[in-house]
Amino acid sequence: MSTEELRALQLLRRVTYGRVATSMRALPFLAIARHIVTPDGEVVLRMHSGLGHHEACLGSVVTYAADNLGLGEPELWTVQFTGTAEATEPTHEELALFEPAPVEVNGEPFDPVHMRIAPQFVNIDRIAYARPRAVSHAA
Repeated sequence: MSTEELRALQLLRRVTYGRVATSMRALPFLAIARHIVTPDGEVVLRMHSGLGHHEACLGSVVTYAADNLGLGEPELWTVQFTGTAEATEPTHEELALFEPAPVEVNGEPFDPVHMRIAPQFVNIDRIAYARPRAVSHAA
């Protein structure tokens, strides 16, 4: 693994959620997912199966992106992993890395589905500021 790929995995381990991008009926599509990074550098996603979003991902090339936006850190970063999403049953060790599952998603009981991505392309974008930023939004 390259130095950039190792750095991307380190950054991804610092946050818990991101967005998986794929296409659904030939249109771009984003969905929220919880992730872990396995010791061998694969990304495992956990999503709610009730929405069917995972069906657009399975067997397809997807991009998974996570970032530290909104955390108030002096350097902003976003990490993107692109690879084929495959259905997986996480090991006990991998399941232990996930936080407890949500109770519900959009009013439905949470029903997990897991996908594994072996990254083929990795990208990190960074924006550095000279002083700490205030995280606020004008009304």
